[in-house]
Amino acid sequence: MMARDRILKEIQTLDPQKDHERIVFLSTCYDFSFDTTRALELALFRTFCVPSISRLLDRTGEFRQRTQKRYDDTDILISELLEWGYSSERGLRAIQRINKLHGRFSINNEDFLYVLSTFLFEPIRWNSRFGWRIMCEQERLGLFYFWQAVGQRMHIQEIPEDYQTFERFNVEYERHHFQYAPSNYRTGMATVNMFSGWFPNVLAPSVQSAIYSLLEPPLLKAFGFPQPSPFMRWAVPSLLKLRASALRWLPPRRYPRLRTEISHPSHPHGYVIEKLGPPEETKGK
Repeated sequence: MMARDRILKEIQTLDPQKDHERIVFLSTCYDFSFDTTRALELALFRTFCVPSISRLLDRTGEFRQRTQKRYDDTDILISELLEWGYSSERGLRAIQRINKLHGRFSINNEDFLYVLSTFLFEPIRWNSRFGWRIMCEQERLGLFYFWQAVGQRMHIQEIPEDYQTFERFNVEYERHHFQYAPSNYRTGMATVNMFSGWFPNVLAPSVQSAIYSLLEPPLLKAFGFPQPSPFMRWAVPSLLKLRASALRWLPPRRYPRLRTEISHPSHPHGYVIEKLGPPEETKGK
C-alpha cells in the first residue's frame, strides 16, 4: 500500500500506552524524520536558556571545545532510543550510557525533568507549525508515554502521570527559569557556529539569522542574541510551510530513515555506544 497516509493509518490502530515504542518509530522514522531532528535541535537550544544547565555545559568545556562531537553523540544516543526502542538491546545500552554520563555530575531533578519535557513537546510544537500533516492523538500520547518510560529508566523523579500536567510543568518552568547568563550565550553561540559551519562561509550570516528567526523573543533575550530582521522572521517559517505543502504531494517514504545508520562527522567509521560522550576524566563539580 503506497497511500500517503499509510503510516498514519497504522498508527491509528495502535494503543499509545502499550504500543508507544512502535508509534514513535513509525512517526519519527517515516513521516517526520527531518522534522524530528530539527525539533530536537530546537529542544536543546531551549535547555541552554536555563543558567543552571548552561553553566554545567560551559564549565565542562565540551560545547565550546568539541561542539560537533557533543552534538553527534547526543544525536546518536537519542536516535538509538527513537529508532530501536528503549527496551531493545541497543536501547538499554544507550540508557546505561546516558545514566553513566549524567552520573558524573550533580544535576537538579527539576532540570532533568525539563530537558525530558522538551524532547516530548518540541516535536509536537514543530509539527503544529511545519508538519505536512498534524500529529494524531496516538502520536502525541505515544510520545508522552515513550519519554515518560525513558525518564523512569533515567531515574528522574516526579514525572507527571498525564500529558496535560507535564505540559503545564514545561510552560511554567520556562517562565520561571529562562533568563540571560553569559554561559547561555557561550553555549548557544558555539552551537550556532557549528550549524553555520555546515555551510559555505559566505552563507554563515544568513544561517545564523535563520536560526534566530526560529527562536521566540524570550529565547533570544535569554541568549543575548540579536533580533532577526522582519524579512527573515517571515521568510524562514514561510519556506518551512512551503516544504510541508510540497511533501503532501510526494510519494510516502518506503523505508525508515535511521540516523543511527548514517555517517556522523565525529564518527566517520561508526561508533560504539559505550564510548559516546565526554572523556572519562571529565568530572562534575
